[in-house]
Amino acid sequence: MGVIVSVKAYEILDSRGFPTVRTKVMVDDGYVGVASVPSGASTGSHEALELRDGDKARYKGKGTLKAVANVNEIIAPAIVGMDASEQGSLDRCLLELDGTPNKSKLGANAMLSVSLAAAVASAESAALPLYQYLGGAGARLLPTPMMNVVNGGKHSDAGLSVQEFLIIPAGAPSFHESLRYGVETFQALKSILAKEGEAVSVGDEGGFAPHLKSTRDVLDHLVRAVEMAGLKAGKDVYLAMDSASSEFYADGAYSFDGNRLTSEELVAEYKRICASYPVISIEDGLAEDDWTGWSTMVRELGGTIQIIGDDLFVTNPERVARGIAENASNAVLIKLNQIGTLSETLDTIAMTVGNGWKAIVSHRSGETCDTFISDLVVGLNIGQIKTGSLSRSERIEKYNRLLEIEDDLGGAARFAGTSVFAGKSNACR
Repeated sequence: MGVIVSVKAYEILDSRGFPTVRTKVMVDDGYVGVASVPSGASTGSHEALELRDGDKARYKGKGTLKAVANVNEIIAPAIVGMDASEQGSLDRCLLELDGTPNKSKLGANAMLSVSLAAAVASAESAALPLYQYLGGAGARLLPTPMMNVVNGGKHSDAGLSVQEFLIIPAGAPSFHESLRYGVETFQALKSILAKEGEAVSVGDEGGFAPHLKSTRDVLDHLVRAVEMAGLKAGKDVYLAMDSASSEFYADGAYSFDGNRLTSEELVAEYKRICASYPVISIEDGLAEDDWTGWSTMVRELGGTIQIIGDDLFVTNPERVARGIAENASNAVLIKLNQIGTLSETLDTIAMTVGNGWKAIVSHRSGETCDTFISDLVVGLNIGQIKTGSLSRSERIEKYNRLLEIEDDLGGAARFAGTSVFAGKSNACR
């Protein structure tokens, strides 16, 4: 395969207009891999460190020149001459260069940009599409998309407790039809909100940010939108929530829809919501260190819906291992920049699916038009992707790449659909 001959990082802008890192890795046969790193707004405290400059006179302290310098001055000299296809060896070198438990020396943004760019360069050198390079000839499963259509929490100023309300067009017969279901529901929701006098501008992830009264009010609007699109809620399109509950947890209680609730009371509220609406998945329903609450939620709702840990696990195999031991979830959100290298991400995915849990590959709220996650989700036959709403180019590019992959695969393509929710009673409403 290709030997690395040059590594060059740049400071670029993400979808929020703040700096991030892009790296180009060239191998000796002339092929180049490029990767750009996203950034989160609602971040777990256990995530790997995203290195920022801290210079308040420049980009409000969010510059990434330090991370860029770490790539160009520390990482590049160490990996030039390495085989780019030896991903494990390359990533171990990055980890040794950093030498900290949370990537605080080099920065997870610096390390990830190199790790991914090397993989892309290797795929180019091997004359393989990235998904096939990552997963081999068996890579053919198009994911069920989770589409964030209403933004609350830290993603908007709407005043809603829940950060994301999502539609999941799992009942479609193919990926391209699921995308159509999602688009038509999104446009129906836009019409409903506009008629009610709500603003229909979109937030960080492309969803609307209406000032609706409560969680149930939003879910009512989503059901209406599905029906207006000529589809059936709970059959063609399911609903989901990302509570990001660490954001409304303080002093041992949750401030949810104007009420102060214990863990047990919040789980009971989720249970009532799931009994009333076709909600098939809840992400971060409890705070990131409320392990007892998570186990309670699994006990009460684990057979009904998918329970996703994001801030709880931060794509870290050690935290996932604890979650498995404590039966604290049944699914893990996978975000490459939470852990910092491709190899560690693959380890976390292997642990997750190897223990019978579901994995969901995810974007971040501050994105670029990089489409690595689209190839990753197909390459590993993961079956679910979460990459924002049906607007904003940095979100649409991921969907468009999946359409391209679906076309490339032709008759070999398979769509995950409702199979990812097998055994969950809310999938059989």
